[in-house]
Amino acid sequence: MYFMIALGGALGAMSRYTVSKWVNSVWQAHYPLATLSINVMGSFLMGIAFVLISERAPSLEPLRPLIMVGFLGAFTTFSTFSLEIVSLMNQQAWLSAISYLSLSCLLGILALAAGIGLARAF
Repeated sequence: MYFMIALGGALGAMSRYTVSKWVNSVWQAHYPLATLSINVMGSFLMGIAFVLISERAPSLEPLRPLIMVGFLGAFTTFSTFSLEIVSLMNQQAWLSAISYLSLSCLLGILALAAGIGLARAF
């Protein structure tokens, strides 16, 4: 089980790095759009994985550590998210800090619900 978590974590971290580099190369912004995108995407994927593993295909339960704990745990970036909010606050970019916090939480929850809804629809 620990090997599966480690493997998923390595794949999730490499995926996070790749997506982050791509988002930052496409959108040159002074806003943590890469982390926001990754957290929303990860929430959406967590919703799908939850339904698939818990409801649709219980035979996939042995993959939960690989997918949900390892891959998605390393792919999403809550610690980076927290650091970016504090950095924005230290720069006194209050509107950016508040909007980033609010959008991340709201969109993350909506994405997770959408993932659950989509997975349950099929």
